[in-house]
Amino acid sequence: MKIIILGAGQVGGTLAEHLASEANDITVVDTDGERLRDLGDRLDIRTVQGRGSLPTVLRQAGADDADMLVAVTNSDETNMVACQVAYSLFHTPTKIARVRESAYLTREELFHNDHIPVDVLISPEQVVTNYIKRLIEHPGSLQVIDFAEGKAQLVAVKAYYGGPLVGQQLRQIRAHMPNVDTRVAAIFRRDRPITPRGDTVIEADDEVFFIAAKKDIRAVMGELRRIDETNKRVVIAGGGQIGERLAEAIESRYQVKIIEMNPARCRHLSDTLESTVVLQGSASDKDLMLEENIADADIFLALTNDDEANIMSSLLAKRLGARKVMTIINNPAYVDLVQGGEIDIAISPQLATIGTLLAHVRRGDIVSVHSLRRGAAEAIEAVAHGDSKSSKVVGKAIEDIALPPGTTIGAIIRDEEVMIAHDDTMIASGDHVILFVVDKKHIRDVEKLFHVGLSFF
Repeated sequence: MKIIILGAGQVGGTLAEHLASEANDITVVDTDGERLRDLGDRLDIRTVQGRGSLPTVLRQAGADDADMLVAVTNSDETNMVACQVAYSLFHTPTKIARVRESAYLTREELFHNDHIPVDVLISPEQVVTNYIKRLIEHPGSLQVIDFAEGKAQLVAVKAYYGGPLVGQQLRQIRAHMPNVDTRVAAIFRRDRPITPRGDTVIEADDEVFFIAAKKDIRAVMGELRRIDETNKRVVIAGGGQIGERLAEAIESRYQVKIIEMNPARCRHLSDTLESTVVLQGSASDKDLMLEENIADADIFLALTNDDEANIMSSLLAKRLGARKVMTIINNPAYVDLVQGGEIDIAISPQLATIGTLLAHVRRGDIVSVHSLRRGAAEAIEAVAHGDSKSSKVVGKAIEDIALPPGTTIGAIIRDEEVMIAHDDTMIASGDHVILFVVDKKHIRDVEKLFHVGLSFF
């Protein structure tokens, strides 16, 4: 696939890295020559320096025969104009734009071919807000992913000493929970993936990814670790777009406080939010944190744009007694460094956004793509089409499907029913199939499984 990416920042660069390793023809456009040189040195891609909204620059990038334009520069307006130019002058089939400003996003009538021709809108702030909201709703989880509009969920937890299943084989799950069907899809032990089998023994500190129907998630979590108490008190450091959206989404069910430095922003938050308490000050101010009883907080969230400020305020909150600390980290190099110590969960906005983008780039009918373990593996929701003659999966039992190495099928959603995958489970046309791929070099092979007819030859 020939793809033009506008913007060589964190999202554009990470996307180029994902796609270049999958034999796509990638061109990255940016005004910053140094960033382009850095990407070009590391990846097998073309680079073009210039403003991505200009017709001459797009033509130089190969827009005449591009299959897709992904506009993820820091400017909403540049992204939208680039999509308009790609549509009007180059008839680019698929146009994806990152748009951050909620004033644009709330006017859906803007985005169709008669106005601003954007096929897919990506709002990183909304993606991250939803991601954090699910973590708050599932105390004890490291990652929570929805499939088939929330009918099934994938949850990552760390197995703790004393958990009912620690030291036991995976096949014991059924004996412990005869009325709940679940499947362990992946296990990471000391940062290495382990393919789960019936005789695999769960060890303390394993990161265990399991899938189940949404209604059964809490019961399964109880088997793998002590269920944390329900979250009630949430403190948010940073009243920017993510902080505001998150407070708005959860304030009806939780006691929420926002700490924000900017006086004008504080006034806006006070006027906009209903029950959230807005405090002006710094989350790195020990006296303020003590005054606001941070020791009583169930969750402290550092959501500013400054990685260092987020890390310092999170460490302070934890040392002053906050039960759980989550931190947004924009620099991917920091994520693995800080998670799992005093900071419980490090959230990478880039990786959360990449999954949304990848769902529209993958071949076959791919509904959603999610990065696991900070991009080390992927969970994919694909739709099976065709019949036993035209499809490699339809009409076959799971044990008879030639899955690529390190790939497992976790669940099948058929209409409203969530079916946890077993060897004899048959796949039908229209099923939503949830797959886990621990080695991303096999992504293309997974896509080919869901092609119909002769297209996979």
